Amino acid sequence: MATHAHHHHEHHGHDLADAAKAALTAAGEQWTDMRADIFAVLATFDKPASAYDIADLVSQKRGKRVAPNSVYRILDLFVSNNLASRVESANAYLANAHPGCLHDCIFLICDTCGSATHIDDDSLTGNVRKAAEAAGFHAVRPVVEVRGTRLRVGFGLYHNAGDVERLLQRLREVFIGENILVSELAN
Repeated sequence: MATHAHHHHEHHGHDLADAAKAALTAAGEQWTDMRADIFAVLATFDKPASAYDIADLVSQKRGKRVAPNSVYRILDLFVSNNLASRVESANAYLANAHPGCLHDCIFLICDTCGSATHIDDDSLTGNVRKAAEAAGFHAVRPVVEVRGTRLRVGFGLYHNAGDVERLLQRLREVFIGENILVSELAN
């Protein structure tokens, strides 16, 4: 995957729903009322949400029970069309704030508060793909999850941009500079 030299437009609120609808319909899918309700609820979460959490809130909104398996099917559709990302280790989902851009997933997951920050680094995930290919494996959707704790500053929780950049640099060293992953997988 090539490195993208552009900045993302982070959508919010109605703008996010409109961007998601446009991306889904451009992919030849319908934007149904149920899909709109599930996306609207998913977009309200500030940390990864399970299909059960989403089903409960959509059920309340609609005044009738919505089965979690129906929500899972729609979430899978959202993931395959880049409207949402799946946090694999939590079996939970986040709305994609820039549904028009396709990137492999890198998540920073806080074990204290449960938040997940999605970052893009195509050079890093591109090297994960290369390492997989060197090991004779075709990577369909690389997902990198880094578990840890967010930094506390003042009364809020923040990710310090410098710390995130240092983390990315260390990951690059492991995957790129030393070729550790490639050599370990090739053996």
